[in-house]
Amino acid sequence: MTHCERSWPGLRQNKILSLLGLAMKAGAAVSGEFAVDKAGKSKRAYLIIIAGDASQNTRKHCLDMCRYYGIPFVLYGTRETLGKAVGKESRSAAAILDQGFANSIMKQIDTGKNQIDSSEKREDQNI
Repeated sequence: MTHCERSWPGLRQNKILSLLGLAMKAGAAVSGEFAVDKAGKSKRAYLIIIAGDASQNTRKHCLDMCRYYGIPFVLYGTRETLGKAVGKESRSAAAILDQGFANSIMKQIDTGKNQIDSSEKREDQNI
């Protein structure tokens, strides 16, 4: 299981949100708490993205479902940024239904995480 709760510089974030939007247009993603719940329980979801500012109830429900069904998840962005990415007003969660899109998004998240980690190491060495 993957859990990541960081914010990345604009370019990396735009790429992740662009992939989410592309997956949505391709029919390889669903958004909204009910649709995400349905995709998770039917084991169609390969990745669940939860907005960082989602309510405690929504976050707990999604995280419990991900842990129970073994679905990778990430806390990312805000409800507004997720909503914009999928072409809706605001969304607390989205589920990626395609393995390729899920891998691409996780690769972007891991790349951003590694870049941040390496910059933190450089700062530590300068001290």
